[in-house]
Amino acid sequence: MRIALYQPDIPQNTGTILRLAACFGIAVDIIEPCGFALSDARMRRAGMDYVDRVDWTRHVSWDRFRAGKAPGRLVLLTTKAAAPLQNFVFEESDTLLFGRESAGVPDEVHDAADARVLIPMRSGLRSLNIAVSASIALWEALRQTGLAPSSHGR
Repeated sequence: MRIALYQPDIPQNTGTILRLAACFGIAVDIIEPCGFALSDARMRRAGMDYVDRVDWTRHVSWDRFRAGKAPGRLVLLTTKAAAPLQNFVFEESDTLLFGRESAGVPDEVHDAADARVLIPMRSGLRSLNIAVSASIALWEALRQTGLAPSSHGR
C-alpha cells in the first residue's frame, strides 16, 4: 500500500500526509512540480519529527512516476468518480493517488488510473481537505486488506 500525491500545493497538507504515512508504515510518492519547496519549513512543522520516519520518493514528473511506479493498481480518489469508497475493494499493492488541492488531476492522469473512488459526503459541498481524504481512504484500505495496526504498539 502506498500514497501518491500529484503536484501538491499546500506544504502543511503534505507534511500531515507524511506524518499519517509514517504512523501507518506506508510509503509516499510525491509527484512534482509542487506548489512549494519540498524542504519548506511549513511542511516539516506539519509533519513534525515524523517526516524523517517515512519512506518517501520524489518524482520530477508524472512520466517519471509512471516509469518507476510500484506494482499494483493506481487508485485515484476523486470527486469525479462513481464508485463510493465503502463499495470499493482494495488490494495490498494499491497506490492511493490524490490530486492537487487547487485543481485535482488533469484528464491524462484521471484516465491513467486503474480505478477511481469517491468519498461520499453531503450534497452541496465541494470536497474534503486532502489530508482528511487521505486519512479516510487509507484507513479503509488498510482495514479491508488486514494491514491496519491492531494496537497502539507502544
